Amino acid sequence: MTKLLTRVRKQGAVVLLAFFCGQGAMVLPANAQATLRIGAIPDQNPERLNRRYGQLAAELSDKLKVPVRYVPVSNYPAAVSAFRTGSLDLVWFGGLTGIQARLQTPGAKVLAQRAIDAKFNSVFIANSSAGLQPISSIDGLKGLKGKRFTFGSESSTSGRLMPQYFLAQAGVTPKQLAGGQAGFSGSHDATIALVQSGSYQAGALSQPVWNVAIKNGTVDPNKVKVLWTTPSFGNYHWLARPNLDQRFGKGFTTKLQKAILALTPTIKRQKTILELFAAKRFIPAQESAYQPIEQVGRQLGKIR
Repeated sequence: MTKLLTRVRKQGAVVLLAFFCGQGAMVLPANAQATLRIGAIPDQNPERLNRRYGQLAAELSDKLKVPVRYVPVSNYPAAVSAFRTGSLDLVWFGGLTGIQARLQTPGAKVLAQRAIDAKFNSVFIANSSAGLQPISSIDGLKGLKGKRFTFGSESSTSGRLMPQYFLAQAGVTPKQLAGGQAGFSGSHDATIALVQSGSYQAGALSQPVWNVAIKNGTVDPNKVKVLWTTPSFGNYHWLARPNLDQRFGKGFTTKLQKAILALTPTIKRQKTILELFAAKRFIPAQESAYQPIEQVGRQLGKIR
């Protein structure tokens, strides 16, 4: 009789699960082990991203005692969409994409950022053959009129949104660039490569990515140079879905935030993770810090 009742309970649980999934809600058995799926905007080459987030997934899994998996996406809008639909639980967003994701996912929580993200900068770079010289003020961006110019991704904060904003402040529109429009390289490191090769005469990208490229020797200073460094703005941050406590247990979102903030350069694997993020530590972040980005996004039609 006991075995029969156990079998009935198990069958009932399966039927109940199938019913609720059919209604559009995911209901897992009490003993099921959920997986925390982390993702990121693809702002650099896939090999570097796989290494960065693969190591982070292993570290978080050890600390939180739950399976953690890195799920790559094809482009910036795909990261926002995957977060909205629940395909990703924790995402490393840029300022613009983070705002887009929060507007589409009410209750999402900003967890952390790097210290550099509170005061982030972009750099405008140029091929040495373009005849452009470093500038000391925003007005100098007028020299880009008629030049072949590339942004990074169309949804990048530091590779498109803010550089386009500063160009506009200088009175330069995309129509005034060579060909009547800017190019889009797709990522920060691709922007460096395209400008260095001469395919584009100038471009804009994240200053930390530029600094890493300089450090790693992938930039030829005889071929490409910095024209101007922008004023600072808020940028990258970790964003968590609003239902993590329901899926993983009460207080899980707080535990996740603490695990990210606790990463330290004194522990080997954690040091490697921080180096891959070009960070010394992660610090708490507030949603209000990104309001200026939202204002610029609305001005340029990237947020409606």
